[in-house]
Amino acid sequence: MQENLPKLTLVLGGAASGKSKYAETLCSIGGLLKVYVATAQVFDDEMSDKIAKHLIQRGPNWITIEAPIDVAGALAQAPDDAVILIDCATLWLTNVILGDHDLVAATEALLAGIAQCPHPIVIVSNEVGYGIVPENALSRRFRNAQGALNQTLATHADRVVAVMAGLPLTLKGDQ
Repeated sequence: MQENLPKLTLVLGGAASGKSKYAETLCSIGGLLKVYVATAQVFDDEMSDKIAKHLIQRGPNWITIEAPIDVAGALAQAPDDAVILIDCATLWLTNVILGDHDLVAATEALLAGIAQCPHPIVIVSNEVGYGIVPENALSRRFRNAQGALNQTLATHADRVVAVMAGLPLTLKGDQ
């Protein structure tokens, strides 16, 4: 396992907070192969542009596995001597909810995949609970599900880091 990188690190933050960049930095310490598990799906030009910017930010030294729903399957595909970045749990949750998948079963599969994976894992997720109460039922359902997912991931994580304005604050585990 990578020095100073525990089995599971959760990196939380708001939109454009610097959480992905921070998570990528964590994965770059120690010389392991870097595997990026991408949960985003491209439905419009804005998302396409965002993904292109993330690819440039990461650079060419990453193996990318597309996994909008089956993150556990992606974890099982990772090569030996790798560190894995899952970016992000929020888009994964969006895919599960909008795809009308069983959220409980999908979350259990995600947690089982994480538990079975022999590699250090860093998961990026949005903290969405700081905003106002959403107006519509789907948005409220998503906000509540995201809060529950983050709490579940934080419970299983060895380290939890909040990132605001590009600055990390360790909430759980060693710095």
